[in-house]
Amino acid sequence: MTTFQKPRANPHRKRRDIIPYWLLAIILLGVILGWAIVADSDYRQIWRTLSGGVITTLYVTFIAFALACLLGLAVAMARTSSVRVLREIATFYTEIVRGIPILVLLFYVAFVGAPALVEAFNWAASPLIDAGAMPALTVRNFDLTWRAIFALTIGYSAFIAEVFRAGIEAVEKGQIEAARSLGLSRWHTFRLIIAPQAIRTILPPLGNDFVSMIKDSALVSALGVQDITQLGKVYSASSFKFFETYNVVAFLYLTMTISLSLLVRALEHRMARGRQGER
Repeated sequence: MTTFQKPRANPHRKRRDIIPYWLLAIILLGVILGWAIVADSDYRQIWRTLSGGVITTLYVTFIAFALACLLGLAVAMARTSSVRVLREIATFYTEIVRGIPILVLLFYVAFVGAPALVEAFNWAASPLIDAGAMPALTVRNFDLTWRAIFALTIGYSAFIAEVFRAGIEAVEKGQIEAARSLGLSRWHTFRLIIAPQAIRTILPPLGNDFVSMIKDSALVSALGVQDITQLGKVYSASSFKFFETYNVVAFLYLTMTISLSLLVRALEHRMARGRQGER
């Protein structure tokens, strides 16, 4: 009787299949742009001009994203609460904020919300101001960078709240009921049962939101904040080197976003390996 043997898998073919050709193409493009920046004097000047904006971009992004995560988590907890009033308020907040473009929200917070907040503060502190214990605040005391941070925080908190809500609701209710029946408080149930499982669900979309915020941070240039986009806009308008300037702008943003995307992918693979190890 003739027996048929299963053909052996070619290990070299498997290695070729897992090679990320998209990443190799991006690295090649980065090397070409990097060489142009190093070799060309115009590109070097543009790089020196725009490099200061990287710190501002990262500063705005990291603070706004951290605040948006805190606010989004609070909204998500309200949306999954058993108290109907909290659910209705949280749903109203997410639906309204998600329907407003980030740029419109940026202008609204900067030129409507900030003056209203200053007036409210001066009204509350009017006894101290009248007594000369402290000066009255003006809109100029509210830094434009922080106005942009608050606008991004509000805008992204609604999206992040939905991400957190999806992660929380992905945990089986039976596990939550079992934890409560064992005497665990709501906080301990969330920390020990819900959060470890939800983080695996929310990590990919949360990483996507972070990448999107890095790109949307370019909108703060509309307020005159000295980020990468604003510095590039000013330099290109004065030198008329639009092609070279926006090549460097795109290179800087791509470097930040792709690095973050690779970090998120590495975390996803690590969690996947940990999940397989548990099984």
